[in-house]
Amino acid sequence: MNNEATPAAAPAADLGLVDSLVQLSFAVQGALADVAAERGLSVIQLRLLGVLRDRTPGMQELARHLGLDKSSMTGLVDRAERRGLVRRTPAPHDGRAVQVSLTAQGQELARASTADAGLRIQTLAAHLGDAQRTQLSLLASTFVTGRIGGHTGAAE
Repeated sequence: MNNEATPAAAPAADLGLVDSLVQLSFAVQGALADVAAERGLSVIQLRLLGVLRDRTPGMQELARHLGLDKSSMTGLVDRAERRGLVRRTPAPHDGRAVQVSLTAQGQELARASTADAGLRIQTLAAHLGDAQRTQLSLLASTFVTGRIGGHTGAAE
């Protein structure tokens, strides 16, 4: 009979803040890249659909959310419009400006992509306990909220 205690799982080595965040980013970006590729999208196109799920921004606001300049934003929306995923409509407050929204096809693709991305990211965190997932969620939310607020000077 073996009287040796079963060793507890060794704690993960601390990679440090920078390496940990970089590795986490790589894992999430990899999951998003897979979701996008399976639907014939680039990651930035997938992000576009994600931003448009719950809002109808103007081009400048959309560019700010995605971190793109005006010409890159125009090209991205042009390509999505040709695929039937988005539409431009005149902005009610400025006849020269447009707002961008999802078409029915874009809404369905955004819904399916979001669900798939959510499952894949949940899978990435499957080895974490409930308390660890909650802690990671709170830390990530604090990090992102602070970064967005500090970056733009306004809450979004």
